[in-house]
Amino acid sequence: MSNLLWKSLVVSPAVLGAALLVSGTAIAAPNTTTEVSTLETQTATEVSQQPEILAQATDTLDQVKRYSNEGQNSQSQVTSVSQFSDVQPTDWAFQALQSLVERYGCIAGYPNGTYRGNRALTRYEFAAGLNACLDRVNELIATATADMVTKQDLATLQRLQEEFSAELATLRGRVDALEARTAELEANQFSTTTKLQGEAIFAVTDSFKGDPGGKTVFQDRVRLNLQSSFTGRDMLNTRLTAGNTRGFGTSSEANQTFDVGSTGNNGVEIDKLTYEAPIGPAQVYIAATGGQHSHYAAVNNPYFFDKTDGGNGALSTFSSENPIYRIGGGAGIALNVPFGQGGGILKPSSLTLGYLASEANNPAAGAGLFDGNYAALGQLNFNVGNRIALAATYVHGYHGAGSSLFDSATTLASDGVTSIPVVGTSLANNLSAGSASSSNSYGLSAAFRPSDKLSISGFVSYHDVTGFGAGDDFEAWSYGVGVALPDFGKKGNVLGIFGGAQPYSFNNNGGANTGDIPYQVEGFYKYRVSDNISVTPGVIWLPATGQNSGNEDAFIGTLRTTFTF
Repeated sequence: MSNLLWKSLVVSPAVLGAALLVSGTAIAAPNTTTEVSTLETQTATEVSQQPEILAQATDTLDQVKRYSNEGQNSQSQVTSVSQFSDVQPTDWAFQALQSLVERYGCIAGYPNGTYRGNRALTRYEFAAGLNACLDRVNELIATATADMVTKQDLATLQRLQEEFSAELATLRGRVDALEARTAELEANQFSTTTKLQGEAIFAVTDSFKGDPGGKTVFQDRVRLNLQSSFTGRDMLNTRLTAGNTRGFGTSSEANQTFDVGSTGNNGVEIDKLTYEAPIGPAQVYIAATGGQHSHYAAVNNPYFFDKTDGGNGALSTFSSENPIYRIGGGAGIALNVPFGQGGGILKPSSLTLGYLASEANNPAAGAGLFDGNYAALGQLNFNVGNRIALAATYVHGYHGAGSSLFDSATTLASDGVTSIPVVGTSLANNLSAGSASSSNSYGLSAAFRPSDKLSISGFVSYHDVTGFGAGDDFEAWSYGVGVALPDFGKKGNVLGIFGGAQPYSFNNNGGANTGDIPYQVEGFYKYRVSDNISVTPGVIWLPATGQNSGNEDAFIGTLRTTFTF
């Protein structure tokens, strides 16, 4: 048979790599004494064992779609049948498989080293397998090794080609269309190294009563994140943000996650520029601006924490993560170093170290990378079994005059000093306005997932603040626990309830202190409309804002819609 004939039968290598020539039921069949060693006998046996499957394959489009879906797991050629973990020498088709591999090399396996011969194959899988062998035979003819191809095998291939001509033509048409689409994408791609991700939030919020008060508002926040990889293992994140969100009143207890980092007037700014890359077994995180401790440290608050701060997870900044991660931010470096063998119940764990400075870009006296506000973090991460994660965290911070303890490096004043808190009461954030302070904070967090439908997480943190002036020392506490039900009602949905105490202080003399604990309870339900749209209604209850139970209970309701692309 001429070389031209064989070339006319060849289908794109993108499809041929997924080919399976012999029947999926071959290896699952009972042992017999018959050993099939030629391609003609093998394929005839396979086809005869599946008359019902072949007869039922009448819906061409349906089978093509099914084959395409099943072929999403990439396959690769094998050089020896022993590479298949699920093929044994005692299997009745072992010799036939071995012959095909050694003589033609047109048998493909799955990435996990299996052949999956215990399932039925469709006409389209068989046709793709046939194409794989046609392609291989064509190569043998082209390289002057045609003597390896027997006349019997050529006759069998010719007969099978005629039998499966419709399937071969359909596959060829789909491959041609796929190649055309791929060429179009390559010609119009944004970048070979950069991927664009976007998130837009529409939020309708109202404070039903109490303090903070406010009217119904409709706010937005948009983020565009350019993710660039230069080695395939590193990641440069450049994020642009614009938004008009504003918290209710002056209390940081009412802040929601999408309030953090918003410009307030829909002005566009680069609010995050970070680079992550492995160095040996460690992972390095470098932030030029907009760095947060929760970017590199394990927060252990699944379904409530959202790394992008706003589009998913909990509504409030308190329920999202342990407030200890909100101390400082900005520019700096962090390192995650794994340790432990994980042979027993304790799985491989890690040590996290990080340093972020809030005024790293300011060359003025008392500012800069080391002389201005900063927060240094150390954290031990432990994994117990497959369903429990624990973390012990320590943060040492320096805070200039007029700063807030939980500010996430968010500033108001043009001099980059005066900062606004993003979580906690005013007493917990009330550092001295006339002198600097230092803080030592200790936190514990844990996450437990007893099943795929239930997640329990919580945290506790203690903060010891030492003021450099007279009477500026105080202590602050915070704790909370949450229960999340993933896939509640529909896959991708999340029902979450989180309750606890916002950061508070009993011995801060900066203002009226009744000694009441500012509890908070939040409930939300994220409904996934599609892969790119989710709607999250939720309510936040604040029974003692300002650490004063005499204040009227506040109820904040939000309907958040998140678009991702």
